[in-house]
Amino acid sequence: MTIKRPERDLFDAQMKTTKKAPLADQIRPRNLKEFVGQEHLVGPNKILQRLVENKELVSMIFWGPPGVGKTTLASIVAQSVDAHFVSFSAVLSGVKDIRGVIEEAGEQLKYYNKKTILFVDEIHRFNKAQQDAFLHHVEDGTITLIGATTENPSFEVNAPLLSRCKVLVLEQLTEDHLKTIMSNALQDGERGLGNLKVEIKNDAFDFIARLSHGDARVALNTMEAAVMLTKPDQEGKRTVTSEIAQEAMQRKALLYDKGGEEHYNVISAFIKSMRGSDPDAAVYWLARMLDAGEDPLFIARRMIIFAAEDIGNADPAALQLAVAVKDAFHFVGMPEGWIPLSQGVAYLASAPKSNASYMAYLEALKDVREKGSLAVPFHIRNAPTSMMKDIGYGKGYKYPHSFGGYVGQVYMPEELQGKEYYKPTDNGFDKVIKERLELYKKGRKEVKQ
Repeated sequence: MTIKRPERDLFDAQMKTTKKAPLADQIRPRNLKEFVGQEHLVGPNKILQRLVENKELVSMIFWGPPGVGKTTLASIVAQSVDAHFVSFSAVLSGVKDIRGVIEEAGEQLKYYNKKTILFVDEIHRFNKAQQDAFLHHVEDGTITLIGATTENPSFEVNAPLLSRCKVLVLEQLTEDHLKTIMSNALQDGERGLGNLKVEIKNDAFDFIARLSHGDARVALNTMEAAVMLTKPDQEGKRTVTSEIAQEAMQRKALLYDKGGEEHYNVISAFIKSMRGSDPDAAVYWLARMLDAGEDPLFIARRMIIFAAEDIGNADPAALQLAVAVKDAFHFVGMPEGWIPLSQGVAYLASAPKSNASYMAYLEALKDVREKGSLAVPFHIRNAPTSMMKDIGYGKGYKYPHSFGGYVGQVYMPEELQGKEYYKPTDNGFDKVIKERLELYKKGRKEVKQ
């Protein structure tokens, strides 16, 4: 019986890539030794390293942002187990195509005793019926499914299919990862740019790595474009400058060194704009940082700190929103991740401000360090044993819930009674807290210990 569909081996196709293909395809790693990044998956004794070494097949879903190696890892796994590899995109394929692949996989197994890896790019774009078409054939071993997605598979992949796949989370590549990948491409004379005389200035090299936002494909293809845009000198040498890199990236290099003074100047302006309740300025500085390649999670961390330090209980929802922004960015990633960040910045800048809880801790810490370990009042000590009860631990303690939720009672060490650290403002919800605490403080002053 003849195979109706010609075998499509992605790994072989990559090896035969012509020089007309983009650099990112030409230089694609052929094995785990050449692979850069995802050390938590491909490092020594990690899951993919073990699967490749043991030549084992399991259905998997690679979840991660663009350009981090999902397709490459799938091809490496297929090559390691000598499997028939079929790849297609969920955007362009339907149930009919799936059935053809399943039929072909059955023939490969029956006549050649060769297993089939079906790689589905953007698997989250398959609807329920399309995903269900895989299910039985994954269960009976006709195919081993490797899916790739930028979306959370727990939301986008059917539970029955998801339960039969190992979900592996791929992380965004760091700038150091991208620089290593770019350097390898520059030195590779067979598939990369090593046969050319190329020098990329440090600032241009850093610019491309930073503005690629963890996407190796973007970094490599931008570097290739920059090299092609650079006119060789009389000796055939191409020197890529920052200006040429900007032209290739179609982005301007802003004055913003993440390790230098301007980094601290801009983040200071960002924080002070939010503190000064100017959402327009705050969003401007946010855009400056993101466009210059600042780590969005660094910005999100500063927003969380700001929400607790500068807004506090004047708007208790601010901290919740800041944390939600961080989680939203984790979920969405770039390039759309700026959307929740901008929402959060606008909210924090517009919220009422109070640093009362921040200052309360600093004042309390000062007394802790100046006065040492003051004795805990006996009536609020825990008394787990009869001996402790006999010597007065817990004696006279009043359980607030037995008195309607509040009862006048002293909780401070004797030396600090009457001391106030937390002083809510009249801003936002702080004012409500302030009024409530006035009643509580009055009750405690009336108590004679």
